[in-house]
Amino acid sequence: HLAHGFLDRGYPVIGTFRSERAGVRELRERGAVLYECDFYDEDQPSRLVESVRRDCHGLRALIHNASDWLPDNADLDPGEIFGRMMRVHAGAPYELNLALAPLLEASSGEVADIVHVGDYVSGRGSRKHIAYAASKAAQDNLTLSFAAKLAPGIKVNSVAPALILFNEGDGAGYREKALAKSLMQREGGLDEFRHAVDYLLDSRYVTGRILHLDGGRHLK
Repeated sequence: HLAHGFLDRGYPVIGTFRSERAGVRELRERGAVLYECDFYDEDQPSRLVESVRRDCHGLRALIHNASDWLPDNADLDPGEIFGRMMRVHAGAPYELNLALAPLLEASSGEVADIVHVGDYVSGRGSRKHIAYAASKAAQDNLTLSFAAKLAPGIKVNSVAPALILFNEGDGAGYREKALAKSLMQREGGLDEFRHAVDYLLDSRYVTGRILHLDGGRHLK
């Protein structure tokens, strides 16, 4: 949705995908430049950087939306679960921010942006997704550190959503329980998420902030 929104407004889009699927093909047909990259593989982010440096002379924004949601009872060793979560949510953004900062600084605009897509649980914790929540908290800290390091030419912020959109298979009972957790008692929606990202990109002053999209869950 976010990529399509940028394409609709005439912005060139570069993105990554882990596996080929219909949505990837649709974006490619619309002109997006897409690189296959598995962030669990420690060597692939560096190859991604090489490709971007080869094909681009400047970047307006870098948005980290790659994510996975492994529960702590997944059929994996606990250390592997934790390592995977930290790799995709903290390790890869750390590497890419450092490597691609020169392209952001070369942007023709007044300022460039890095946006991390976080999660509401980073400040609250999770009983069933401890490793995931910890990795998102680490990502929040990256937001603060990179904002300090890269200012004033590059702003660094995070969007931390709670319930944005239900999955098709979510049952009525689950939906009712999830909606009751927020004051607004509804889904945020994809447009709300896009507006939040647009706000950060349009701002010339906001940096080092975590923008919560949680419908007032912190007051429940």
